[in-house]
Amino acid sequence: MSTPPPSPTPELLLGPRFALDRRVCVAANRWGARRMVGLFFGAISRLGDGVFWYTLMAVLALFGGRDGLTAATHMAVTGLAALLLYRLLKRWTRRPRPYRSCPGVIAHVPPLDEFSFPSGHTLQAVSFTVVALAWYPPMASLLLGFTALVAASRVILGLHYPSDVLAAIAIGGGLGTSSLWVMQSLV
Repeated sequence: MSTPPPSPTPELLLGPRFALDRRVCVAANRWGARRMVGLFFGAISRLGDGVFWYTLMAVLALFGGRDGLTAATHMAVTGLAALLLYRLLKRWTRRPRPYRSCPGVIAHVPPLDEFSFPSGHTLQAVSFTVVALAWYPPMASLLLGFTALVAASRVILGLHYPSDVLAAIAIGGGLGTSSLWVMQSLV
């Protein structure tokens, strides 16, 4: 097994290539310093830790009949793949969280792990949403709205740069779509 690359230096992250990322991160984080905004997005982030998704899977499995059980199982397998991929990427990239490397950003909640790239919350939310909507399209407004709030919360709370979240959206979308393709080929 190869050794992960060294963590990017703060000088690299402060270069012009990441200027917009930093500016958006600082602006969103300041907005999150407002008490009600911070509490709201802290609660959204906490639900995005898994509570919302595991509850949804349990409801589908218990009350959705055979399709609900299949959808919940599909979500769980996709979620496991997302977890493994996100952990691998974090170990490999080792990008410091913005509150550690970006002046003006503070963490409004404690992080679940050390590194920033990609946003695991966002990756999971997007992959779960893609799968759930394939099974239950009427849930689109609820799931898309919640997923967007989870993604925004990660930047507002000072835990991720916008690029961490955008990359997680792309990875989660690709993973969710790939799992649908695999599922289709198994049927």
